[in-house]
Amino acid sequence: MNSAQLRAARAFLDWSQSDLAEMAKVSVETIKRLERTAGAIEATKVSTLRAIEKAFEKAGVEFTNGDAPGVRLKAKR
Repeated sequence: MNSAQLRAARAFLDWSQSDLAEMAKVSVETIKRLERTAGAIEATKVSTLRAIEKAFEKAGVEFTNGDAPGVRLKAKR
């Protein structure tokens, strides 16, 4: 995950930084710091990133990687 993906995922869901922090059970300051990070988010605990990913996945967000990292909403079944 990179900072642009993090911001884009929040935008898809219309979540504030506080909303994401609450859903992932991390501090708002952590979200702010991660969103300011240039490029890939690596300078944080794996458990923190996983908590953020899980919050997004539960809300229907899917992260894409490879040649074109991005974010998309999962198709509703």
